[in-house]
Amino acid sequence: MGANSSKKLAAKCSFLSKDEQVIVGNSFRLASKNSEKIKEDELTKLWGAQMDPRLLQYINNYLFGLGESRINTVDLERFAELFVFCTRGTVDEKVKVLLISLGNNEQEDIDIPNNLVIEYVESIVASYMKIQKICNSKQYKSWATKGCVISPQNTQRFAESLTNELENKEIKRKALETWLQGSTVLGQLLLYVFMHLYNISHKDKALLGADKTALTSLQEAPECLENEKDRTLLPMCKNMELIPSYPSILDLNQIVFVNAHLPQLGTVLAEWRFLFSSEIHGESFSTLLGRIVNQGPSVLILEDKGGHVFGGFASSNWELGPKFYGDDSSFLFSLSPKMRVFPSTGYNQHFQYLNLHQQTLPNGLAMGGQHGYNGIWIDSEYGHGQCSQSCTTYQGYEQLSSAKDFQFRHLEVWGLGAPPLSAQEKGERVGSSGGGSVLDGNAENKAMLEMAGKKMHSDGLREPEPT
Repeated sequence: MGANSSKKLAAKCSFLSKDEQVIVGNSFRLASKNSEKIKEDELTKLWGAQMDPRLLQYINNYLFGLGESRINTVDLERFAELFVFCTRGTVDEKVKVLLISLGNNEQEDIDIPNNLVIEYVESIVASYMKIQKICNSKQYKSWATKGCVISPQNTQRFAESLTNELENKEIKRKALETWLQGSTVLGQLLLYVFMHLYNISHKDKALLGADKTALTSLQEAPECLENEKDRTLLPMCKNMELIPSYPSILDLNQIVFVNAHLPQLGTVLAEWRFLFSSEIHGESFSTLLGRIVNQGPSVLILEDKGGHVFGGFASSNWELGPKFYGDDSSFLFSLSPKMRVFPSTGYNQHFQYLNLHQQTLPNGLAMGGQHGYNGIWIDSEYGHGQCSQSCTTYQGYEQLSSAKDFQFRHLEVWGLGAPPLSAQEKGERVGSSGGGSVLDGNAENKAMLEMAGKKMHSDGLREPEPT
């Protein structure tokens, strides 16, 4: 079957868009070796090394069937159907793939064991991580070259977190539908994995060998599909160029887990800027503040001496002051011993607090709750913290630390997205060069003076703005 034949066949699949017809047709031709059917062993040879073995088995179950109903080959329509269902399918279509993959009849309303669903999801998470490593994308390289790894235990935790709403040991179809309807992160992982599999013919010339007709398809890869595939959940690691080794407590599963829950705004998801690590910058609260103040949205991560790993997303600049601030896009999270996210309840606005050298107010950093009952509290006496047993600011909150009052062995902070513009970059005139005030010239130095207990008396002595 030549290139034109595969295009004609793909065009008969009315549920495919024109772009999808090109990519599915090319992928089918490669897998079928230019015939009108794909054999299971040929598909296994093409896709097997690209994913977790369990996901390969699930895919083969869906395409070729099980037991007495198993078939030896599959046509383009079935092959295209799998692509559509997994990349942009309805809830019913995704339930169909799940049920048949697990060896069940899609028409029967039977109970599915919870552990089988978790394993199915784990195979998708593991495949996503494997593809990141195989493709060696710039995002993956930015973390891997600093020693960041993929932990199988955290892959399991990630999968468990995606299925934690399925509480019963036996799950009915209606519960599966409700769960998949709200499982945005799983949908993103599925999209990435299947865009990769069906794009192999466009992305990896080594797999094509001497197949000249397939090689011509490299010029035909729809740009929109290429862009879709590149929408990875893994951010770029920035500001680590001068640090040869990365002593982080995070692995790639945890980074993707947190990044997937960040608000879909601007460049927040695109890059994480390294700001502070107690392993690198030392155990100093003043150093911590000097490196995180006025750095835009950030993620803070702690590991306590009991082995619990947890943190929070701060949506606003960290700034010294006597009041709570921030907005309801902030959230807290747990990474170990289990992965969970705790979004805002809307009950109060106690998202961020940062203060120092005050006699009547607590000195330290807080996220959520109220003084004495914070979701996360880091005391200005570095190394000490507290997580309350309850927190009214965050929904479903559970105590994050191994003990209410804890000591931590590691703390790190990452800025998200591009750094905020300085006054000079904004085009504002600062200092003696004209306009503005010399008081605005270096916000970090000002913060350090405030941390040292020096009151900024000159704040009230600004010259009036020119008229």
